[in-house]
Order: sequence, then structure tokens, then C-alpha cells
Amino acid sequence: MKAHNLEEAFALTKKFTSKPNNEDLLKLYSLYKQATEGDNNEERPGGFDFVAAAKYNAWANLKGMSKEEASQAYVDLVNDLSEKHM
Repeated sequence: MKAHNLEEAFALTKKFTSKPNNEDLLKLYSLYKQATEGDNNEERPGGFDFVAAAKYNAWANLKGMSKEEASQAYVDLVNDLSEKHM
């Protein structure tokens, strides 16, 4: 089963039978946020919330990538991961 757009890809991640590694999860998160919201304009989390900081940084690193480009990269990544996690 292959996804062809962002919505199908997001739905496909819910069918994964195993969890992708943290690096892949950060890629999924940042690409989805870039595809749906564009550049990260949120305030950087402070303190010792390392997960929030990692998510913030992953998304911020995609600054300037178009929503369309991020959407296609997300779909491609989900399709690749679905071969390992379904």
C-alpha cells in the first residue's frame, strides 16, 4: 500500500506495526509541520525539554522548503518506512 498525498501518508503511519527510530520520527514530524504550516515561527522551547527542543530544531532546519516539497518528501519517507514497519 503506497500513499499518494499527505493525508494518505499520515493515515498510513497509523497502520505501522512497529515504531520508527527517533531519527525517522523527527523527520516525519518536521516534514509534516513544514508541509502543513510552513516555516517554524514558534518560540524555541527552553529548559530541559530535550524532546521539544529536538522537534523544534528539526522543523527549523527545513526553513525555506516549500510546503509542496515538504509534502512530497513526507509521502516518500512514509512509503519507505511502510516497507519496514508494516
